[in-house]
Amino acid sequence: MADSVLPSRASLAQRMDELPFTRRHLRLLSGSGLGWALDAMDVGLISFILAALTQQWGLSKGEAGWIASVGFIGMALGATLGGLLADRLGRRQVFALTLLVYGLATGASALVGSIALLLVLRFIVGLGLGAELPVASTYVSEFAPARIRGRLVVVLEAFWAVGWTAAAIIGYLVIPASDDGWRWAFALGAIPAAYALFVRWRMPESPRWLAVRGRIAEAERIVTSLERDAGIVAGPAINKEPAPRTITATTRARVMTLWHPEFRMRTLCLWIVWLGVNFAYYGAFIWIPSILVDAGFDLVRSFGFTLIITLAQLPGYAVAAWLIEVWGRRLTLSVFLLGSAVAALFFGTADSVGAIIASGMTLSFFNLGAWGALYAVTPEVYPTSLRATGAGWAAGIGRLASIAAPLAVPVLLVQGGAPLVFVLFGVCFVIAAVAAWGLIDRRGQVLDDR
Repeated sequence: MADSVLPSRASLAQRMDELPFTRRHLRLLSGSGLGWALDAMDVGLISFILAALTQQWGLSKGEAGWIASVGFIGMALGATLGGLLADRLGRRQVFALTLLVYGLATGASALVGSIALLLVLRFIVGLGLGAELPVASTYVSEFAPARIRGRLVVVLEAFWAVGWTAAAIIGYLVIPASDDGWRWAFALGAIPAAYALFVRWRMPESPRWLAVRGRIAEAERIVTSLERDAGIVAGPAINKEPAPRTITATTRARVMTLWHPEFRMRTLCLWIVWLGVNFAYYGAFIWIPSILVDAGFDLVRSFGFTLIITLAQLPGYAVAAWLIEVWGRRLTLSVFLLGSAVAALFFGTADSVGAIIASGMTLSFFNLGAWGALYAVTPEVYPTSLRATGAGWAAGIGRLASIAAPLAVPVLLVQGGAPLVFVLFGVCFVIAAVAAWGLIDRRGQVLDDR
């Protein structure tokens, strides 16, 4: 295609935003969601495996905390590196790499016989998982039409509930069945990664990213194929205007641009939200099975309660997916964070089976709805040339809190029990809800394709 008839980046973006939702969008969403569900299944399984290994290997709370936290150390590093690589190499290639790393390390975890080796493998698993999540949300947001972009990213995040529910079912049925149940759980977590890797390689690259990198002809072919699938036959717009300015080219400059005056407040508020949500979510849900065991429930019963609590995640996502295009990003995010804070206070003081299940389900509903809204707003905060980097660094900084939470919970339980722990989680949710109002809200608006 000659340069004189190449479409502009703006026209490509406009054509993508005007598309109806098609089967191609559904395949892109489900392909990304499959990897997302695998991530959730791995993180969810470790909470059940920790409860089993604490009894089988005689782990201390501190040792169990490190097994959980070392994975989040890997996730913090993976998120920051994954975002940078996705802005340089493309979204699709980083997708495939993350699944390869995750699958190999998870499968190897089933064979370990010592804490030291398990710690090493959990770190490697974390590298893959950490890079996966911000890249996936960036990818889906760049393909989604503007009018339903937030809703589709929340639906993507809802695959987290699918994966966590699968983890709860495996935890309930497989892990308590034998001494090697936790090994089978790791093996089950690795098998689907091979299929997800195949799916990812068949997915197209983001046309927005291709356009920013100057690969307009490739971007045009993908957008044209999307239009053809939607029954739209249209020639490309003529590029009569200079292409929009790309924010930055080098890795170092891209990271520094996050603190440019235009983005400084967005970055600060986004990092605060990510820190608060990560600390409260992982502090709670990694330890809930173990807290219930310590409260006197046997392993099978505590896993059963956790499974029931987990099921409330799906309606939380569904409501958030609807509200985010009705209320907007900031209001939806802040309301679900405040709901999480109230639920955390009730869960920390629950003293009966009914109260534990009801408050736990309420916490799942609001907390996972908040996650959906957060993943929807994060890629919209930055322009295309900075999007994966910004999302990756926000996720990476948030992982610092998820590293600290599993280590802090055992100490807090000794000092003040579950009430103190969940009051602290409630405070984190409130701080995050306030910080959410420092973010921009692009409901129904086009993405910034600089």
